[in-house]
Amino acid sequence: MLTKTSLEFLENFLKSSGPSGFEFEPAAVFRKYASTFADEVRTDVIGNTAAILNPDAEFKVMLAGHYDEIGFQVVYIDDNGLITFRSVGGIDKHTLPGLEVDILNGKGERIPGVIGRKPIHLQTAKERETASEIKDLWIDIGARSREEAAEIVSIGDPVAFRANCRRMGKYAIMSKGLDDKIGAFVIIEALRLLAKKKVKVGIYAVGTVQEELGLRGAETSSFGINPNVGIAVDVGFATDVPGVDKKTWGEVNFGDGPILHRNADNNPVLNRIMFDMAAKKKIKYQLQCGHRATGGTDTAKIQMSRSGVATALVSIPNRYMHTPVEICDLRDVEGAINLIAETVASFTGKETFIPGID
Repeated sequence: MLTKTSLEFLENFLKSSGPSGFEFEPAAVFRKYASTFADEVRTDVIGNTAAILNPDAEFKVMLAGHYDEIGFQVVYIDDNGLITFRSVGGIDKHTLPGLEVDILNGKGERIPGVIGRKPIHLQTAKERETASEIKDLWIDIGARSREEAAEIVSIGDPVAFRANCRRMGKYAIMSKGLDDKIGAFVIIEALRLLAKKKVKVGIYAVGTVQEELGLRGAETSSFGINPNVGIAVDVGFATDVPGVDKKTWGEVNFGDGPILHRNADNNPVLNRIMFDMAAKKKIKYQLQCGHRATGGTDTAKIQMSRSGVATALVSIPNRYMHTPVEICDLRDVEGAINLIAETVASFTGKETFIPGID
């Protein structure tokens, strides 16, 4: 399984908070860890961080996992010190009332708060049956006036779900923000393994930003790197829970390996290399046709960069996506790390990924 050092990094990474556009904490944790084995680590003006091996190599492989997370932003403080807010990224509003959050203020402090809603006893019958709109909720930080709240909170401050990383059972890990810090963890761990090998290509493991707002970090970083190959790692839907139609969404189970995809976002030559490597190294994986092939992950932006890039998407099965209690299986995580590392280590720099040409 994963090393003690790797798991300690993962815990620190998951406990960091970085809603899209405010990824300062996870970027700092990512940089510090990557600097212990990468040849070069750099962060760009957008906030993407690239950890690089063989920066002078002509043939370049980009690995991408986004370290931004869904969250909120302060909009208004009322006379009683209660804070209204807006969503940053896709939020399941059913999960919000009663949640603990942290407001990340400009002083580097985490201001604890709770998301409030009118008590059930005071709700109408219709209100009890429907999820509250975000505009009808508020964050309570214990302040008694606008002036008291404004001493520690400002308009525009980002708001994150409270850090809650914990292990569950033998293999599961639960945390807010597994989408997609677990993907960023996979790519940096793959780079760590590759740093021990004699690789012949340049490798850029990029923690990308603002994926939840439209794949923005992947677009700028891939343009800057100009890779020959791009492998993105994100979370995918585990379908081994009640109520999910496998005829529609496919069969994806915890512990059966990472998900590989066959769709327009995935280069068929690169796919075949990864399938063959998984068979050779006896790495379990699950196969999906992919339900977000219209641009739902960083893969799409990398693929369309400049004159085109050979891309593949590797997904980690995830339960309860876009809630504060996402769960992944570390066996699937380890499988993804090993498959990516073995695949990239096999590259000579002379590969061609043009479909239909042997």
